[in-house]
Amino acid sequence: MTTQDSSEPAFLFKTLADPTRLRLLNLLACGETCVCELTDTLRVVQPKVSRHLAHLKRAGLVEAHRNGKWMHYRWAKHGDPLIRHVLTGLREWMAKDERMNGERRRRNKVCCTTGLRKADGTKNK
Repeated sequence: MTTQDSSEPAFLFKTLADPTRLRLLNLLACGETCVCELTDTLRVVQPKVSRHLAHLKRAGLVEAHRNGKWMHYRWAKHGDPLIRHVLTGLREWMAKDERMNGERRRRNKVCCTTGLRKADGTKNK
């Protein structure tokens, strides 16, 4: 078995072929987002979300930073013209897709309740 170089176009397209990763990129298109907001919006368990985010990070599509105990992710800025072109097309498609728009609307509702949970340290569900 060979290890694939994350800079190869095939790795980019394999990364983008997963529906969960596309959904995550869709939510991150709104701006920097905490993992807890992603899990609540997608209704997916945290380990699965983290695994997919790690794959997106290896592909160079997202960047992460820690804020206390919370990890925040955002779209990465890219110098590679192929990746920039693909991501531009992806953003345009996401903006027109009704399912993707619905998830972004749900994220906006979850965002406020998650902020309350972060402030008081409780699980608000």
